[in-house]
Amino acid sequence: MARHIIAGDVITFQENTDRELFASTLVFAKQQIRALVERNPDFYPMYTREGRWKHEGESWTHWCDGFLPGMMWIVYGHEPAGTDEAAWWRETAIRYSKPLEPRKLDRTVHDLGFIFVSTYARWHGFTPDPSLKAVLIQAGKTMSLRFKEKGEYLRSFVADESLFIDIMMNVGIIFYAAVETGDARLLDVAMRHTLTSRRTLVRGDGSSAHEAIFDLETGECKKQTTHQGYRGDSCWSRGLAWALYGFGTAYGYSRDPGFLSTAEACADFYIANSPADGVAPWDFDAPEESRELLDTSAAAITASGLFQLSGLCMDPVKGAFYADCGRRIMRTLCVRHLGQSPGWEGILKGGVYHIHKNLGVNESVMWGEYFFLEALSWLLRQP
Repeated sequence: MARHIIAGDVITFQENTDRELFASTLVFAKQQIRALVERNPDFYPMYTREGRWKHEGESWTHWCDGFLPGMMWIVYGHEPAGTDEAAWWRETAIRYSKPLEPRKLDRTVHDLGFIFVSTYARWHGFTPDPSLKAVLIQAGKTMSLRFKEKGEYLRSFVADESLFIDIMMNVGIIFYAAVETGDARLLDVAMRHTLTSRRTLVRGDGSSAHEAIFDLETGECKKQTTHQGYRGDSCWSRGLAWALYGFGTAYGYSRDPGFLSTAEACADFYIANSPADGVAPWDFDAPEESRELLDTSAAAITASGLFQLSGLCMDPVKGAFYADCGRRIMRTLCVRHLGQSPGWEGILKGGVYHIHKNLGVNESVMWGEYFFLEALSWLLRQP
């Protein structure tokens, strides 16, 4: 394990490299995932309670099932081909991915990108089977049915008049279906939703709102509000991470420079308003006594989003800066926030699900685990 020195918010390493730190963290993550599968087979967790995945607790929405098999696909990609270990990860990833296929027709959630990009898109990357692509395309078509012509947005699961910033992480599956099928209507839906989200949810300083409420008769945006942030006009850190990553993805598909500048503005706000170690409070505008509560899941999503953004930037210097900021976040998470205490079943401690409902507060959360592993994978693939 790395020997490190922490002085205030500055972390430096001796005796081994960042790569060794990240590689040893991947080994730890594999152990935690495999233990979960063996302890609770065919269980799709959402958040821990006192460090344990299997418990009775409210889910609020049914949106996390893709993350565990998605992590298995990530691990599989790092296993030497032809080994028993690689075979186990692939077979288990398939076993956990296949039951999700019927949800390609699920119209009750706005999270089909989370469910299928993490699973079937990764599976298809290893196995270019047309039937896997067909699942992804159908999920994109189903997702597009949430579109409201008046207002020009994909409605959230809450109500017709509700738009969530989270949906920016799911509109990518509509872009994917549009590109793969050449369907102009799907592309139009994805573009208009992204434009509306930029206009109504991202502020001039690069901060973001959680939710926008629309007038169903006129399509006018009436106000910004929140379910999980501190206030309607505050900046909930996980929502900002969704925006940073989601607008980057939209730019990757559309090459609309406005989407790139929006992703960069969100990234700049996160970097400027976070502590030096890169791990933000659960809400940037939370009162002082509450700001000590961090959200490592927001940090993990941001790190992965910064790595994506580093490859999209027109300016290579700016791209290198974003990659370095993401690397700094990951160093902090690996040194300070791993679930290595006795009996802790998650990989990453300190995540926040829903503070107002007291769900998964200062716990491991599945999206934090997934995007942490995605970021780790990116780091380990760099020269």
